[in-house]
Amino acid sequence: MTSDRNFWVRRLHSLSGIVPIGGFLAFHLYENSAASRGADAYNEMTHRLQTLPGAVAAEILVIALPLLFHGIYGLFIAGTAKPNLYSNGYVRNWMYFLQRVTGVVVFAFILFHYWTTRLVQLTDHESLDLFRQVQSAVANPWIYAFYIAGILSATFHLANGIWSFSIVWGLTVGPRAQRRMLYISAVVFVALSVVGVRSISAFRL
Repeated sequence: MTSDRNFWVRRLHSLSGIVPIGGFLAFHLYENSAASRGADAYNEMTHRLQTLPGAVAAEILVIALPLLFHGIYGLFIAGTAKPNLYSNGYVRNWMYFLQRVTGVVVFAFILFHYWTTRLVQLTDHESLDLFRQVQSAVANPWIYAFYIAGILSATFHLANGIWSFSIVWGLTVGPRAQRRMLYISAVVFVALSVVGVRSISAFRL
C-alpha cells in the first residue's frame, strides 16, 4: 500500500512540475520581458495582473500550493537520492543529479524572489514601483548573479523535467523517441533562458 502511495505521489510530483508550474514559469518569464520596454510598461503589466478578478485566489491555488508541494517533496527526493554518476547510463544519471541540484537552487530562489517582490509592502502592494524595486536589487552584482543562477536553474529544471516526464508517463518509448524529446527539451531550455536572462538584464540598463 505504501509503495502504491509513493508511486502516485511521485507521479503527481512529476505532473505538477509541468502543469501548472511549468506553464506558469513560461508565462512569468514572458510577462517579465515587459521590463525591456521600460518601467512604465512593466509596472502597468504587473498592476493589470494583480487587479484581475480572482487574482489572489488563483495565485494561492494555481501557483503557491503546487509550488509548495512540488518544492517540499522535491527536497525530500533530493535528500534521499543516491545517484551513481559513473555507472551505466551516466548521462541520465547526471541529468538526474542536476535535476536535484537545480531544484534546491530554484526553491531557495523562489523564496527570495517571492519575499522581495510579492510580500514586500503587502498592505499596499498596488502602489509599489516594482520596476525600481527589482532594479535596485539587481544593482548589487551578487543579487544579479543569484537571479541569473535562479533563472537558469529554473529553465533547466523545467526542460529536463519535460524530458523525464515524457519517459515516466510513457510518452516516449525507445531510444529514438527519448532522443527526440531531449532535443525538444534543449530548445525549451535555450528559448526560456534567453527570455529570462534578457528580462532581468533589462533592469540594469
